[in-house]
Amino acid sequence: MAEKKTSVYENGLIWFGAGVSLAEILTGTYFAPLGFQKGLAAVLLGHVVGCALLFLAGMIGARTGKSAMETVKLSFGRKGALLFAALNVLQLVGWTAIMIYDGALAAEGVLAAGRWVWCLVIGALILVWILVGVQNLGRLNTVAMAALFCLTLVLSAVIFRGGAAGAADDSLSFGAAVELSVAMPLSWLPLISDYTRSAKRPTAATAVSAVVYGLVSCWMYVIGMGAAIFAGESDLAQIILRAGLGAAGLLVIVLSTVTTTFLDAWSAGISSESLSARLPGKWVAVATAAVGTLGAMLFPMDDITGFLYLIGSVFAPMVAIQIADFFLLRRSRADVDFDVRDLVIWALGFIAYRLLMRVDLPVGSTLPDMAFTMALCLAAHAAAKKPSRTA
Repeated sequence: MAEKKTSVYENGLIWFGAGVSLAEILTGTYFAPLGFQKGLAAVLLGHVVGCALLFLAGMIGARTGKSAMETVKLSFGRKGALLFAALNVLQLVGWTAIMIYDGALAAEGVLAAGRWVWCLVIGALILVWILVGVQNLGRLNTVAMAALFCLTLVLSAVIFRGGAAGAADDSLSFGAAVELSVAMPLSWLPLISDYTRSAKRPTAATAVSAVVYGLVSCWMYVIGMGAAIFAGESDLAQIILRAGLGAAGLLVIVLSTVTTTFLDAWSAGISSESLSARLPGKWVAVATAAVGTLGAMLFPMDDITGFLYLIGSVFAPMVAIQIADFFLLRRSRADVDFDVRDLVIWALGFIAYRLLMRVDLPVGSTLPDMAFTMALCLAAHAAAKKPSRTA
């Protein structure tokens, strides 16, 4: 049976849900040392860079009709792409656990029932979303997104009404803040084609996905930053309690966690199908949600900055190579097992990213690393095409 196509509206709802995230609000709190104006500039600059890359990555899947990890085969070969599929599944299991942990911790702060109880509640709701399926979530997502939209408006008003701004300091550089802003859209690069591949109007759906996610993600960062600067509070549960939001605030916490984490678990299932056709994607997604729930119950996951930078160092050079091959070189290597050249370039891009992290650049590490990686691709292609001189 042919796969059901998703509308532009449905894609927009999916990425609205991805943007409304406790992890993004918590990351926004890290920007408080810059002060509001400088912090806002870092948030906007990072998201412009990250969401432009998100659009390009999504267009590869939209034009080819392939899932995110299937598009990786176009650059790295059939077996070379398995490395990235495996890494993607691992990072998605990690994200699932982190999101459930954050959601349970915040929910416990509003209504004490035991963190493990909230982990189970959130995990069970994610399973419902998975079993319904991304193509059939239209009405359910519409209701959920309407509730989230209204409640985040209320939360924003509570945070920004009155209150004096705290003093800025130099504990976070502007370049590091930009990189933290890029990090969230960058973490979605290995997923977006899983959703744009089935769009009725590929270009429009991809553009709407990137724009909606970018705007909502900036909003979440600003909520977190505003809470830390104006309310002097980085604990979202305490802000909700102070505002007297009660059950409504609890609904924001649970729904935002479910709508975001569902995408991680669902894409883990899709990526697993690239590892082996024998793996049923839907049930791998169910297993991912179960493992993530268990991990959230057992392990502390309070600081995710190192995790975000690791994702950037793996997937920024990967997507840079894909963009160069697909849009600039019009090159496909899906008919070979390994493309050694692109794998070597990726390794160099990975090393370059880790080295750039030690340098305080105003634009962060991602943009210069991707420029470096793409330049290597173009240079290697030019060298391979250069005719040899005869005697």
